[in-house]
Amino acid sequence: MPVSFPLFGRSASAGPIEWLLAGLGNPGQKYSKTRHNVGFHILDKLAQSEGLTFDERRGKAIIARGNIEGVSVALVKPQTWMNLSGQAIAPIARFYKIPPERILIIYDDLDLPLAQLRIRQKGGAGGHKGMTSITQQLGSKDFPRIRIGIDRPPGQMPVEAYVLQKFTPSQWAKIEVTYQKTLDAIRDLVTHSVEYAMNNYNKQ
Repeated sequence: MPVSFPLFGRSASAGPIEWLLAGLGNPGQKYSKTRHNVGFHILDKLAQSEGLTFDERRGKAIIARGNIEGVSVALVKPQTWMNLSGQAIAPIARFYKIPPERILIIYDDLDLPLAQLRIRQKGGAGGHKGMTSITQQLGSKDFPRIRIGIDRPPGQMPVEAYVLQKFTPSQWAKIEVTYQKTLDAIRDLVTHSVEYAMNNYNKQ
């Protein structure tokens, strides 16, 4: 069961945060390679590529702080279940005084084909329970998001079962390529603008 953690690490003494980058997923090794953990996968790869470490815990999330090409960021991985993600992200956004337009959410999307990348400046939850929670807790839909397609379940498989399954080896090969594009998209988004990233990556 996800738990609340006390603060530790660098948050109290570090400087202001310009962007909050939150990846959605379920905590625990059991879920680590599942389709629903796309957001976690991308943040882990981003942290590794930028030399950042998830060495802080605040409330119901773990955080990696640092800079991406000179921009101060906080990478946030909620430690709640997916459908309670807003309870982890909203308090951190308030603590660091980050407005919605500077909160980027990265998550899986059933309505996109496998490995397709889409960036939006704002919008609804689209039936994603994690996004519903974030919208409710922030009191706003006006935050950017990166959606990664995981496709619809085959046959009559329930959605709840499908999203908690692991990618097949062939699917991993496709999704890994998209993950690398997503890292580039995040860098362009925080150093230029959401519109710049949309123009460059939504066409691919």
